[in-house]
Amino acid sequence: MDVALVCIGLLGLLVLGLGFAVSMTRGRTGTAAGYPPDPSHPLHKLVRAHGNTTEYAPILAVLIWVAATDAAGWVLWCMGIATACRYLLAAGIVLSETLEKPHPLRFVGALGTYLAGFGLCASVLLAA
Repeated sequence: MDVALVCIGLLGLLVLGLGFAVSMTRGRTGTAAGYPPDPSHPLHKLVRAHGNTTEYAPILAVLIWVAATDAAGWVLWCMGIATACRYLLAAGIVLSETLEKPHPLRFVGALGTYLAGFGLCASVLLAA
């Protein structure tokens, strides 16, 4: 359960940290709503990183919580990989020169999220 709680806490920290970064950037740029259409603009990238994270973090947190009840070694690995990959994906979005071009961290983060996420789904279904 400790691994699950750490992963859930880290996912929450990522969502809230990115949200705070969006708010601070909005304040600095004087942008109350929306974001510039320029995919290289820092606010554009932060909003997308936050949006993408909020799309995946809740379901991953639920899957991690439920999977923790019967956490075999491979399930613990899925929890850690899913969490780490969310950070990699967010970093790949924020650190990229522009969102118009692929970034290796984004690719690894997305692929790892899908693979580990499907693993967590399998764990929950096997425990049912």
